[in-house]
Amino acid sequence: MDLAFVLDFLRRLAANNNTAWMQEHRADYLRARDTFATLVTEVLRRATPAIPELAGLTPAQAMFRLHKNDRSQTDPEPYKRRLGAGLVPGGRHALRAGYFLALMPGGGSWLRAGRFSPTPAELAAIRQEIHYDGAGFHRCLADAELRRHFPAGLDMRAEQLTRPPRGYRADDPDLAFLKLKSFGVGRLFSDEEVLAPDFIDRAVAGMLAARPWVEFLNRALES
Repeated sequence: MDLAFVLDFLRRLAANNNTAWMQEHRADYLRARDTFATLVTEVLRRATPAIPELAGLTPAQAMFRLHKNDRSQTDPEPYKRRLGAGLVPGGRHALRAGYFLALMPGGGSWLRAGRFSPTPAELAAIRQEIHYDGAGFHRCLADAELRRHFPAGLDMRAEQLTRPPRGYRADDPDLAFLKLKSFGVGRLFSDEEVLAPDFIDRAVAGMLAARPWVEFLNRALES
């Protein structure tokens, strides 16, 4: 599959992010989208034997739209600068933790795992699970295989509360984690890594390494 074309299309889109340019280059967009769909299909094919909960998920269910849905009045660009997919049982918008793959040129391609921007009810459930099973929470994040693929660990730069969540003490030993509003790990890929023959293998290996972490979050969300 020609991932170099996908990166090139996204690079050109970033320099010409407007509706007129997209209409003129719609054939290129469709080719890039179809290539990304092939990538998602192959990632799912290789990952599903070890992550069976992803069985039956299709690229159409997983892939995010390129068009922005939440553009602010100060944002002149109608399109995202990346192609992305949510590899989550039930599809990209399912209220579960999962895996997220995106291609963006300039070293912005990523693999992420977790639950990002959860609802208030989900936040409460995740915080409760951390409070009840702090040892399991830390064991997942300290796992050597997880840290090999996601060396930065849990993203502590995510949006968070300024005060302790309601019902939790200010001296709770896990307060820094309980204040988070998003729970995920992630890593970036350079363009050279995306174009390397082992890119899919590395993405799938990262998903497998993150599975215990994703399962911890989904236990909280399903309880």
